[in-house]
Amino acid sequence: MSAVRRSRLLLHITPRDAWEAQGTTGYRATSLSSEGFIHCSTPEQVLGPAHALFRGQANLVLLCIDGHRLSSDVVYEDCYEAGQLFPHIYGPINRDAVIAVVPFPQGPDGQFSLPGDVHALAGRLE
Repeated sequence: MSAVRRSRLLLHITPRDAWEAQGTTGYRATSLSSEGFIHCSTPEQVLGPAHALFRGQANLVLLCIDGHRLSSDVVYEDCYEAGQLFPHIYGPINRDAVIAVVPFPQGPDGQFSLPGDVHALAGRLE
């Protein structure tokens, strides 16, 4: 199993309307009900899940989450025996932990790339 640096900046991919539909009490992805946690990635990991799970979807955003501000627990796990530990948030994401909401479109070639805003945030938090 590969080691992963525990990142302060966590990223969650979601459709913009799912984020905007949430109330003021906190963000709850559908996986929180179905799996018990919210899937996240570090900046170094996010392109893998983006290409595997979100290809062809429009109006996506990256929730940029400051792990130090989270009220819920974060556990790094390899739930799918992929050999990589991903951060999972076991509870809702309190809105004040979301420090930025960054558009996450695919390029003309259908590939995702990490937005410059995320690079800048990662640099400030590390």
